[in-house]
Amino acid sequence: MFKLRSRDKETKARTGLLETAHGIIPTPVFMPVGTAATVKGILQRDLANDIEAKIILGNTYHLYLRPGSDIFRASGGLHKFMNWSRPLLTDSGGYQVFSLSPNRKLSEEGAIFKSHIDGSKHFFTPENTIDIQRVIGADIMMAFDECAPFPCDYGYAEKSVALTHRWLDRAVTRFNETDPVWGYEQLLFPIVQGSTFDDLRKMSAEKAASAGLAGNAIGGLSVGEPADEMYRIIEIVNGILPEDKPRYLMGVGTPVNILEAIERGIDMFDCVMPTRNGRNGMLFTSEGIINIKNKRWSDDFSPIDSYGSSAVSLYYSKAYLRHLIISGEILGSQIASIHNLSFYIKLVSEAGKQIEEGNFKKWKDQMVIKLSARL
Repeated sequence: MFKLRSRDKETKARTGLLETAHGIIPTPVFMPVGTAATVKGILQRDLANDIEAKIILGNTYHLYLRPGSDIFRASGGLHKFMNWSRPLLTDSGGYQVFSLSPNRKLSEEGAIFKSHIDGSKHFFTPENTIDIQRVIGADIMMAFDECAPFPCDYGYAEKSVALTHRWLDRAVTRFNETDPVWGYEQLLFPIVQGSTFDDLRKMSAEKAASAGLAGNAIGGLSVGEPADEMYRIIEIVNGILPEDKPRYLMGVGTPVNILEAIERGIDMFDCVMPTRNGRNGMLFTSEGIINIKNKRWSDDFSPIDSYGSSAVSLYYSKAYLRHLIISGEILGSQIASIHNLSFYIKLVSEAGKQIEEGNFKKWKDQMVIKLSARL
């Protein structure tokens, strides 16, 4: 299922191979976010051939609301619906329910929430989110959890973790008593919660580890807490989670965040930042961060990134991309998104290479300085 390939001698960084029904994923890996069966503005052809994504995400909450389980049953699951033959992961929808806090109500049974589309009421439970993800057909599924806000008091976080753990037991039971809808194996990951409280995170990591599932996820970070707090929590949790299972840090983050997390033993990442920030003109490059809207780029006819791995990074100039972005042209958002995703995936792939060659720590420290620069 998961095989460790190499470990860095100076840090907790490691490389591995995660086997799924739709392919083997080398880790560390960055996963583009395809919330509603699409990575915004990017063709599946470009995801596979130019960006070289090994796995992408869908979101249970969004896919359940639209197009809905009936469409997935009729189409043969998400892979066939969106014509994507590589691995897929689905979040359980817990984070989306958390983000809808004015329009949801939690109980022991589950979460009642209002659709952001039409205001209709819906009910998620640990059981039916497993059922929904079975129909969607993701290679990797997440157990339903509650993501506590930051900041929150200890009492709230303690109750939230306890509820997440009870929900996990129910999700595992449902997972074990049901079969895949589409005839191939699906993996289930629990999610470690506990806000920024050390004892709650330790308890949650122990609970996740005891479930004995194929991998483990860390949620509830990158929700407003300082970066140093996030790194501290990662170290605490990874000291407990089993080393022979992949560790997935959900929703994180900047290139620097990702390198720091790899150093601390994280294997899998996802974040909307490459596409969302790209659409708004922020580019992550080998020399630092660029706000392409700045006037200084208006007559810069050099490539977007001379060291970029994507064809668009080398083919288009900064001046042209600036023109497209400030003009509101769709092509500008597409180019920026492809460039940023390619940058993220190349960065994480290079981190793996440096781990295997024994140079990770020195390389990572140099990259953190470079990637923190604002050009």
